[in-house]
Amino acid sequence: MAAPLVLIVSPALADANNGNWQTAWRWSRLLAGPYRVQIVKTWQAGDHPEAVAMLALHARRSAASIAAWAAVHPGRGLAVVLTGTDLYRDILEDVSARRSLALAQRLVVLQDQGVRELPEKYRGPTRVIFQSTTARRPLQKTQRHLRAVMVGHLREEKSPQTLFEAAQLLRERTDIRIDHIGDALDPALGAQARATMAACPGYRWLGGLEHEVVRRHIQRAHLLVHCSRMEGGAHVLMEAVCSGTPVLASHIPGNVGMLGADYGGYFPWGDAPALAALLRACRDDAGRISALQAQCRLRAPLFTPDAERAGLLALLDELLKTP
Repeated sequence: MAAPLVLIVSPALADANNGNWQTAWRWSRLLAGPYRVQIVKTWQAGDHPEAVAMLALHARRSAASIAAWAAVHPGRGLAVVLTGTDLYRDILEDVSARRSLALAQRLVVLQDQGVRELPEKYRGPTRVIFQSTTARRPLQKTQRHLRAVMVGHLREEKSPQTLFEAAQLLRERTDIRIDHIGDALDPALGAQARATMAACPGYRWLGGLEHEVVRRHIQRAHLLVHCSRMEGGAHVLMEAVCSGTPVLASHIPGNVGMLGADYGGYFPWGDAPALAALLRACRDDAGRISALQAQCRLRAPLFTPDAERAGLLALLDELLKTP
């Protein structure tokens, strides 16, 4: 007898190489065995009629698929996974995103501060499932300079301007190097990256790279820098934590939900001087990096594949038993 079919609706597929795709692909692997899993970009009436449940990533961008499923299969398991733009923008501004909340049997957030952003009536059916990654040993790090890396496609939500400004402030510090990885989804931000590289010898924009190459950059870096304005639960944070590379992160709810309220590596969102000061402090006092590493080690057990798989299986068990 074939295993039950679960659909994962992801507005981004493999060619996008972004967080939605990474989540969809990983979940398909974690659920394999008890379930058959099909990843689709959209769903409409008549597609995969044997499916027992839908896990839809992104309340706004998957809204049409969510509405179609609820219309064709009322009461059949539907979970909506909320991204950073969902939580911190779309459910406040977009009617289709709010409708997705109302249609779902369960909501999923990817870090433990996300539940607070939801209206009270939706908090009970919401589950927190931390995403996971494989643990990796740190690679040897040079002592000649501090190497920081920022990973994220160049778009407004990732606030790359903060990194550009910090690089300008640090351009006289030849002992601090910054690598920036990500495609220029916004051409104007790509132009700013090129201008920053021309003006600041310590800053390199490397463009988009394969995921395995990115992970090795993270392993070699002394620090990961994460400047985002909004996040639902950034993959790159857990990849850094599980590689022994501590993080300097904007103090936003999505980052606090991943790293913990008492983490020592936050800077105010958009505050380039504060980020530059943290980078200087980490270069000038090796104890700062060691302290951040110790805090990251305490968070690492949240991001194991076993923990994520258990959360997903529990979610599907609820969906299949809850009308």
